[in-house]
Order: sequence, then C-alpha cells, then structure tokens
Amino acid sequence: MTGAGLPDKGTLHIAIASGKGGTGKTTIAVNLARALDRPVRLIDADVEEPNAHLFLKPEIRARAEVSLLVPRVNADLCTRSGDCARACRYHAIVTFGTLPLVFPELCHGCGACAWACRAGAIEEVPHVIGTVYSGTAGLIELVWGTLDIGQPMAVPVIRAVKRFADRSRLTLLDCPPGTSCPMVTAVRGSDFVVLVTEPTPFGLHDLGLAAETLQRLDLPCGVVINRSGSADRLIERFCAERGLPILMRVADDRRIAEAYSRGILAIEAVEGLVPRFRDLYDAIVSAAGQAGRPSGDVLHAHV
Repeated sequence: MTGAGLPDKGTLHIAIASGKGGTGKTTIAVNLARALDRPVRLIDADVEEPNAHLFLKPEIRARAEVSLLVPRVNADLCTRSGDCARACRYHAIVTFGTLPLVFPELCHGCGACAWACRAGAIEEVPHVIGTVYSGTAGLIELVWGTLDIGQPMAVPVIRAVKRFADRSRLTLLDCPPGTSCPMVTAVRGSDFVVLVTEPTPFGLHDLGLAAETLQRLDLPCGVVINRSGSADRLIERFCAERGLPILMRVADDRRIAEAYSRGILAIEAVEGLVPRFRDLYDAIVSAAGQAGRPSGDVLHAHV
C-alpha cells in the first residue's frame, strides 16, 4: 500500500465508465490494456454489449454459466396461503388463492419466498441467465460476460465477472454505460474511475450524471475527452467547476473510427498513440494519489 491507503500503482483497480453509450469506453480500455505492455487483467463488465474480445481476439480458456436460484412450487405440498407472494418484493411469484405462478425473469434469487413458505412447498432451482468467458491475449487476461437474450437483469452476471478481479494485479474494468444499477455494481470497489465523454451537450449532460453518481459513491474520478476538438470548452468548464482532472484528450481522427469499425486497435492504426496511452496511465496514477485533496490542477495526455 502507498499514500493514504491506496494500493501500489501496479495493483490498481481502474474502472472505465461513461454517462452514456458510444463515448469510447471500450476504445480507451482495450488500447490502454495493450499499450501498457505488461500483465494486466481486463474485465469487460458491459455484459449486455461486451466487445473488448472483438478487438483483443483472445484465446478462450474457460467458460461458465451464470444462474440464479428461482422458486419451483411443489403442488402437492402447497397450501395456497399466499405467504410466498407477500414476501416477494419483485412480484416474481404471485397467487390468487391458486397454485402460485412463478416469473423467473423477475426473480432476484433472494430466497424470501422459500423462507416464507411454512409448508415447505418451494425449492430453489438454477435458472441460467448468462455466461462468463475468460482467455488470454498476449499479456492481457480478458474476462467478459454475456447476458442471455431476453434476460432483464445484468447485475448477477456483472457480479460473476467481477469475481475474477484480483487485488494482486493491475485490473481494468470496462463498465456498462449510464448511472443505473449495472454501472454502480461495476464501479464499486474500484480505486479510481475514468469517465469517458465527448464534447457535446448530450455528452456534458450525461457526464454530469455520472460524476454525481460517483460522488455519492465516494469514488475518485477523472475525465477523458474523446473526439476532442473545438467544443472541448464545454467539458473543460464543467471539470474546472467540479475539480475533476482531464486525464487525456483523444482527437476526432477518422483513422481511429475506421480502425474501430474493423475491430482494430487505435494504437495499431495511428502511429504515436502508444506513449499517449502510457501517459494516460501515469495521469490516472497521479490523480488517484491526489484523490480527496482539493486541487485545481488539470493533467493532460494529448492525442
């Protein structure tokens, strides 16, 4: 441990998030992981739309299903008391004086219905909702999850991929966009959060929501401006007012967009980006070390 209880920079857990989709989270995550040229674990926690593996093309070494325990009612034992339905906060099990109806898609797997059933008519059985994959791509250990089509709850799959987080090594987490439960679940426990935004009114609005969420979670953060250009002042003003460091600016470069569309890393398509992403890592380490101290400093790694 170093500084004010912060892990050594080689074991930092860095979450990469955004207030909205399409800002470039994955672009930052995969290029940073590759540019460091050192052992790093990258966890793609955007389980509804994981795509880090499309760029890193890992050799898949393991996969495991993710399941929730959902109720199954034994009709021979059920007394139709309705205790199970009254105990369920999520309306995943309902009864109208009849045999209870179970809606697995609404179930959070809390077990309250089975606990409430005095007749012992409910058993909990696995209900598969997704899959976790792990593999390697050079020095990168990649873990990603996929939520099955039609399943509404991403949080259990996110928790499953986060179990691969290792406090003994540098870990990057590519988080779901937005500020709802999936994003909050993904960023919890991180040492620092990188918020990726774009210099547009929509980008600014959603950056504000994400920054407020992290403030409530007491998580330090900094900002990467993607598609940087003449409109950056929108983001600069906001960051200055909130005391948020600007860690990096990624130019609005057509070559980066074309590389992305082909599943190619930006650092492989544009010469000179590798040291810029290494500068980003140094800026993150510096900002994480200063977290909690009032500062007007802005750290820049220009691209």
